[in-house]
Amino acid sequence: MRRGVSDSEGISDPTKLNGDIKTMQTVWAASLVIVLSMLVPPAVAGESDVTLRLDDVSQVRPRNVTVEAVRYGGSNALEVRQTGPYRGFDTDTFAFAPGLDFHNGTIEVDVAGSSLPDAPPNARGFIGVAFRIDAEGGSFASEGFYVRPSNGRAEDQVRRNRATQYFSYPGYDFDRLRREAPGQYESYVDLVVGEWTHLRIEVAGATAQFYVGGAAQPALIVRDLKRGPDAHGTVGLFVGIGADGHFRNLSVHSQ
Repeated sequence: MRRGVSDSEGISDPTKLNGDIKTMQTVWAASLVIVLSMLVPPAVAGESDVTLRLDDVSQVRPRNVTVEAVRYGGSNALEVRQTGPYRGFDTDTFAFAPGLDFHNGTIEVDVAGSSLPDAPPNARGFIGVAFRIDAEGGSFASEGFYVRPSNGRAEDQVRRNRATQYFSYPGYDFDRLRREAPGQYESYVDLVVGEWTHLRIEVAGATAQFYVGGAAQPALIVRDLKRGPDAHGTVGLFVGIGADGHFRNLSVHSQ
């Protein structure tokens, strides 16, 4: 009589053999998934959220700025000011969080901006956030939003309309953006010089929304971030020329 493999192994039903093997494979695969999930370090689950109180200079790295831990407005804070030769408007003048890789998500921080006594007449206390900073690549290319505190309640309506600003370094400072698309990359928002103001930035692909002072609606929406939808990098505390900038409570949620 002709004998098949199943007969030689003492199994009379090859169909049952195949079914048993598939069942064992399914159980083994499920067990492997469970084991691997147990091997993932607990820290991984929280890597998408970073919170810095900004009360210690070691939390950031300066880029064309000085950083000092101070007491300001009733809080521990980091004082950030431009240093070195003048680099023009809207450049890589920030203190950045090392090792952070942000693409999409939400950035929140409290800022207080004013002008230094020796600031030039056109200084406005420029202060804000740079994000997707290419620190690892060394170019420090970035996107950014900032506010002009002294414009918030200026008597000149044109200045009021320029209380917020988007920029992208290098190549897209406020002056170029204002010439090429007047009013598109800046807007009005109420601000008080030197007082703590909460900023929130929501980023998704090529779009970013800028919220100021806890408002439910964004003060400024940009749908064509100049570094493109795939850019990523760290987050920084930005100050412009002549600004006396203070920062506290930075939180970054990556998606």
